[in-house]
Amino acid sequence: MEITWYGHSCFRLTERNYATVVTDPFDNKAIGYDMLKLKAEIVTISHDAPGHNNSDTVKGTTHVITGAGEFEIGGVFITAIQTDAGGKKKEKTSRNTLYTFDYDGITVAHLGDLKTVPTQAEIEALGTVNVVLIPVGGGSSLNAAKAAEVVSMIEPNLVVPMHYSTPASKLSLDPLNKFLKEMGLNKVESQPSLKVTRSGLPDETHVMVLDYQTS
Repeated sequence: MEITWYGHSCFRLTERNYATVVTDPFDNKAIGYDMLKLKAEIVTISHDAPGHNNSDTVKGTTHVITGAGEFEIGGVFITAIQTDAGGKKKEKTSRNTLYTFDYDGITVAHLGDLKTVPTQAEIEALGTVNVVLIPVGGGSSLNAAKAAEVVSMIEPNLVVPMHYSTPASKLSLDPLNKFLKEMGLNKVESQPSLKVTRSGLPDETHVMVLDYQTS
């Protein structure tokens, strides 16, 4: 399967003969980056905010998932888990949904705008995670130190950071190098997309940095 990043928290997950997924499509006027021009059968929304909920920008969509549940669409098994920042339910913006996508045994978790370290129960609900797409730049979501803690709890094969400062982002977020330092890394070579196969999964956790693409 192939994972492509379009900036902020927006990824496209593709695999031949399976439904395509787009996560957290954004409003580029509010967030920065280029306007999205993507096609996918499935769109997942972690929470209701301009950086994460612009599903209208994705063409060909048959399913928009915005909350907890279990779904099987186009061969993809999706588990959506609701979390709330610090247990506060007063603010609508505190609600966040984590998603795991199972593509024939390869599992990808998208943590959305997660703000706090999940409970052990929430981690267990995610199950085995091969690839985690995790916010690392602070702001309204995990900072570098908390993100590194979450990685150690999930123990994925591959870590793809998202939601951090880039030249194209309009938001005030921390740079990627803060997270890399927390993970004990100096620099990681970036790549245009991530191709994942079961046989190619590393035994130890690896951080993979993606270049944001234009659609």
